[in-house]
Amino acid sequence: MVMFSEEKLNKVKEIIARYPAGKQKSALIPVLHLAQEEFGGWLSSETMDYVASLLQIKPIEVYEVATFYSMFNLKPVGKYVFEVCQTGPCMLRGSDNIIDYIKKKLDISVGETTKDGLFTLKTVECLGACGYAPMMQLGKHYREHLTPEKVDAIIEECRSKAN
Repeated sequence: MVMFSEEKLNKVKEIIARYPAGKQKSALIPVLHLAQEEFGGWLSSETMDYVASLLQIKPIEVYEVATFYSMFNLKPVGKYVFEVCQTGPCMLRGSDNIIDYIKKKLDISVGETTKDGLFTLKTVECLGACGYAPMMQLGKHYREHLTPEKVDAIIEECRSKAN
């Protein structure tokens, strides 16, 4: 059974307390972030049901949010998730070429994880950094003005941190 650690459960209670009584659904996104962090980087159905029970809302209300936003992973992902922007401004600056390069370099397709479990490639909608295109999000950080050489350096950086 999925359960938060005592520390995380206290954090959930703190987040819920920010909202008026009866409005605990407002805590959904930050609680989903905590759940994803706590339970292996992705949200299983069991995890989403658990979040629904904590917030006293219907599971479908959690599923609707979790499936809408690309920041939530609905299946296991690698240690490093490359979220490459694929909207117009990034495409005009070559993000489609960067996506193709990453696919070839890591031998995976969009939505897949490398056999060693290190890398997952996702495409996402606008990350709000059009002036730095092409770009991607890696964890909490943006990687900007991507080129094949920069992608190679990022992959090597991640591999060295993983060892």
